[in-house]
Amino acid sequence: MRQPWEEEEYIKYTLWFIFACVIYSIIGFSWGALMGGIHDFRHFVDHRMFGKLIVRAHTHINLLGWVEMAIFAAVYYVVPRLVKRPIYSLKLVKVHFWTHNFGLLGMVVFFSTAGVIGGIASQTMTPADVEILVRPWLAVMGIFGSIVLLANCIWAYNIFKTCAGWRKNW
Repeated sequence: MRQPWEEEEYIKYTLWFIFACVIYSIIGFSWGALMGGIHDFRHFVDHRMFGKLIVRAHTHINLLGWVEMAIFAAVYYVVPRLVKRPIYSLKLVKVHFWTHNFGLLGMVVFFSTAGVIGGIASQTMTPADVEILVRPWLAVMGIFGSIVLLANCIWAYNIFKTCAGWRKNW
């Protein structure tokens, strides 16, 4: 007899978190190798105004993409087995997956955009003018960061509700 946490749709989404983890890890590892291995890229990131934002984009791909997605997949796999019941809401798992990916990709795009624009503009503009130019891009990045935070709260709520009252099943 199949257990409730062995439902095909639940397994599919748990695996999607793993697949996303693998994709983000390859992107993050490659990005880091390029930043370290290409002199002009490394110089841009290290020495241009706002160039470090490109490093932050790389860091977020690794942390929120590779690491967090792996943790989410592991927790989604383990928790229902520990508490001997299905996840509280499969719909929330789906919302979590899509919301997290949307927010993460937006963060990375806007961190990178701000870094490139700021780095290029810093060659001809004053630091104050570059700051004004970059500020709206970072504001939009912050909106996407808030979307990732929302996704993490959805995950936490779903896990909490799944675990609450776990002793009833023992």
